[in-house]
Amino acid sequence: MAIGALVSPPVADAPPDIVLDSLRGDGYPLRDWLTAYPLLLVGLDPYTHESAWILETAGRLLDHFSPSDIRVGWLATTDDDGCRQFLGPWAERFLTFPDPDREAVLAFGVERLPGLIHIRSDGYLTVANGWDPEGWRAIVGDLAKILSWTRPTIPRPGDPTPYVGTPVKGH
Repeated sequence: MAIGALVSPPVADAPPDIVLDSLRGDGYPLRDWLTAYPLLLVGLDPYTHESAWILETAGRLLDHFSPSDIRVGWLATTDDDGCRQFLGPWAERFLTFPDPDREAVLAFGVERLPGLIHIRSDGYLTVANGWDPEGWRAIVGDLAKILSWTRPTIPRPGDPTPYVGTPVKGH
């Protein structure tokens, strides 16, 4: 599979009733997380090297957009303790959603982790699977236009080389 082909076609309808539980408190249905701001999430599988390789790059990206009008965070396929252990201080810096049963990543159409997930307030969903700098750049480029925000440099020197990541199904 070519890396440049890893951007999934946009999905018009993110599942509004799927509950996202945050480390910071109670869970809410997706539609409630989207009432004020869209979401930009980095999907991770803490049990793989591929997700560990992208932490600094993804953290820089989330940090870049955190002051803008969007909620940024992690969607990790582990429980609360696994999130804290894998993400360390990153778990407290941004919203962190444990997804131990992979319900959310599957519902959002993520095929490979790590992945970048953008969900607009109207539920329109776009995903870049794996560490595909072109796909991630396309998503954040569109996001920067929507938010009237600067576009971060992707990839930046020191970032990992592109890789397909690990499959969400058949983990």
